[in-house]
This record gives sequence, C-alpha cells and structure tokens, in this order.
Amino acid sequence: MFGKKNLKWLGVVATLMMTFVQLGGALVTKTGSADGCGSSWPLCHGALIPEFFPIDTIIELSHRAVSALSLLMVLWLVITAWKHIGYIKEIKPLSIISVGFLLLQALIGAAAVIWQQNDYVLALHFGISLISFSSVFLITLIIFSIDQKYEADELYIKKPLRRLTWLMAIIIYCGVYTGALVRHADASLAYGGWPLPFHDLVPHSEQDWVQLTHRIMAFIVFTIIMITYIHAIKNYPNNRTVHYGYTAAFILVILQVITGALSIMTNVNLIIALFHALFITYLFGMTTYFIMLMLRSVRSDKQ
Repeated sequence: MFGKKNLKWLGVVATLMMTFVQLGGALVTKTGSADGCGSSWPLCHGALIPEFFPIDTIIELSHRAVSALSLLMVLWLVITAWKHIGYIKEIKPLSIISVGFLLLQALIGAAAVIWQQNDYVLALHFGISLISFSSVFLITLIIFSIDQKYEADELYIKKPLRRLTWLMAIIIYCGVYTGALVRHADASLAYGGWPLPFHDLVPHSEQDWVQLTHRIMAFIVFTIIMITYIHAIKNYPNNRTVHYGYTAAFILVILQVITGALSIMTNVNLIIALFHALFITYLFGMTTYFIMLMLRSVRSDKQ
C-alpha cells in the first residue's frame, strides 16, 4: 500500500484531486450552492443522506466528498513519500504543509456553513486550499524528478530574479484573494464593462470597489509577471527550466486575463469562470516551483 512503486500514480491522482477541490470550491461559490446542505456539517440537512437532492445540494455534497477523498489521497501520498524519499530536503515540510492547509481549508469551509462567516473571511478559503494544492504539486514534481531535469539541478538563480519571483508570488496571492472576494461578495458583474466602464469610472457600491480592486490587482499581476518573464528570458537564455517555466507562467497569466475579461462579457459563463480558477491554480503552482528552486540557490550561497 505504501510501496515506492505507488509514488508516481499517487502524485498524479492527488494533484488532480486537489485541482478538483479548487474547481469544486469555485463551482460552489459561483452557483450559490454554499447553503446546499443548510447549516449542517459534516451532515447535510441534519442527515448523512438528505431526503431531497436539488442541484445546490448535489454540488455542495460533491465538493465535500471530493475534499474528503482528497484528504485521504494526500495522506496516502505524503506517508509514502515520507517513507521512501523523505531524505529529499523539501519532502517533509511540503508533506506537513499539504496536510495542514488542507485540514485548515476544511475547517474554514465547515465554519462558513455552520456560522455563516463574512465575505472577507470566506475569501481566505480558496487561497488556503491553493497552498495545499501547491505543496502536493511540488511533491509530485519531485517524485518525477522534474526538479532535476532541464538543467534544474544546475540552476543558480541570482538575487534580481529571486526578488522578482518573490514579488510575483506575493502579488499573485493578493490577486487570488481579491478574486475570491469578488465571488463571495457577488461582485462578478459589478463596476460595469471591461476593462473599465469609461462612461462612469466612479465606484458606487461596495461591490464596485471589490471588483475595481480585483481589476487593479489583476493588472499589477500581469505587469509583474511580464517584467519577470522578460528578465528571466533575457538573463537565463540557455537554461530550459527558466525558459520553459517562466514562459508557461506568462502564458497562464495571459489566459487568466482573457478568461477574466470573458467572464464579464458573458455574464459569468460557468465554464469560463472555472477555467479562470484553473489557470490561477496552476499559475500559483508554477510560482511555488520557482520558489523551491530559489531556496536551493539560497542554500548554496550559505554553503
């Protein structure tokens, strides 16, 4: 059960399941299904199996089921990884983070159901789950030795790119929070057209301010990633890890901007909104990969 031969498929399945947790959370919020099981948790309307199954109950129950299965799969993965490749420096802390933050996001989700938290607290839910996803994502990359391929094992990231990448990670995370707040505050269609309602630029409600803040953050995220991408490609032209990685990040942020704009133009088409959540999930995952490589460069400085 915990054999080394299981590591690769466990990593892939756990990463995919954590992706579905992210998308499921976005689906629950976008469809207004957070109250699909009433104020009961972990039960649904006070029962293990509810009497009726309207669509909001099905969505909420499905999200809970996927989250529970993900926790079991992640536990299986981290125990197996700890046992067989725990000698790799990052495995143990990543294992602790992945399980810890997955439990934390479950508790916040439960608190939201039972005590009806305000929008600003609920917006933390997606970001906390994102940290757990990224930890599982990194464990999987290590299992497949991606951190040793494409000259990654020879890569030394200098301080300018380190600073830009840290800034990129912080700005992306702030953008994630404002995006989650847009969903929870029901502000997806606030503040008029995209990119700005030029006929009336002054926000008139809290939802307008939430939406405007997210658009500003999205612009900053795009700008910082573009600057980081240009710097990386210019200064590390012969390293495929940098070239492929930062190019992928730049493509993902372009797709993120496009789906964000299309969400508004299509009155929040559900499929587009889910792709919007998917792209930011993997963009942040890529950024944490860069951070892992950067920390290795920092350690080499100290040796």
